[in-house]
Amino acid sequence: MVKKIALLEGDGIGPEVTAQAVKILHALAEKFGHQFHFEKALIGAAAIDATSSALPQETVDVCKNADAVFFGAVGDPKYDNDPNAKVRPEQGILGIRKSLQLFANIRPVTTYETLHHLSPLKSKQLEGVDIVILRELTGGIYFGKKQTSADGQSASDECSYNRMEIERIAKLAFAYAQQRKKKLTLVDKANVLDTSRLWRKVVQEMAAIYSDVAVDYMFVDNAAMQLIINPAQFDVILTENMFGDIISDEASVLSGSLGMLPSASIGDSAALFEPIHGSYPQAAGKNIANPTGSILSAAMMLDYFELFKEATLIREAVEWALKNNYVTKDIDSTNYYSTTQIGDIICDFISGKITNARDNREALQNPAVI
Repeated sequence: MVKKIALLEGDGIGPEVTAQAVKILHALAEKFGHQFHFEKALIGAAAIDATSSALPQETVDVCKNADAVFFGAVGDPKYDNDPNAKVRPEQGILGIRKSLQLFANIRPVTTYETLHHLSPLKSKQLEGVDIVILRELTGGIYFGKKQTSADGQSASDECSYNRMEIERIAKLAFAYAQQRKKKLTLVDKANVLDTSRLWRKVVQEMAAIYSDVAVDYMFVDNAAMQLIINPAQFDVILTENMFGDIISDEASVLSGSLGMLPSASIGDSAALFEPIHGSYPQAAGKNIANPTGSILSAAMMLDYFELFKEATLIREAVEWALKNNYVTKDIDSTNYYSTTQIGDIICDFISGKITNARDNREALQNPAVI
């Protein structure tokens, strides 16, 4: 298989973690006889510095001509700390989502037994947690009309949804549920919001078509609580843009580290894959960032390409590395490996160079002290 991939490394640790995922994708290509061609393009603060735009038209063109987009992170303190900045790095990722019409953000939340101690929840609450959150990405309050009064004393943000926007992501959520435990939870605020009542009406109508999927409905405040009390009760969660932003970030702490989690943003004819963490500028250039979220995002991209065997091999390699304590500083602050070492270890597993953890530990570089 030959695929063209737009590579948007972005800011902060973005280039470091994406480099490991790209290295692993090349190892898989060699092993399975594929060709992955990467074309780099600027986004975020790096693009602002070079072009004065967070999303140059050239970047949009590169993405539209690719089979998929692989993204790092955006954000830079010099813009975050300037309230008067008219152009901000985050406009780059919002812009590419809009340009490619990426309407669904898909975020799997998986827990690993070896990392339970890092979660604020007790280990017994984390057993069996395997959730997929589908967040609507191009509608709602983030994209509604915004208005501030002339005297600056009042402001409003419009939240708007139509049936088509709800149906297209609900269809995707039902499909995910059919492939998993056949359970779908719609998270809304239908006791207060008209938009939520429309979401509930549309999903209830669609539920009759997907009769093999059990559907329940949960107000967002209760859902936030239930994610902490009993996260294992959830299978597929479907929700609107702002609720999804909050719920998915809350769910991310279940894994023990933000650096562990991947995501995909899907449209009708385009897809973008990225770790959920931000640019983490404090770690940039130090070779300590956790590349696992980026590596698992590459696995999601391979699923999108229907290269399921290759995607499974990445996930097996990540789980093997965790079980054998090949981890970065965010997971073990004393005995840890660098960003590039983790990438090399997973590459070696994929290439078949590692067959036994105990025998091969000596062959690897010593835990990093950076």
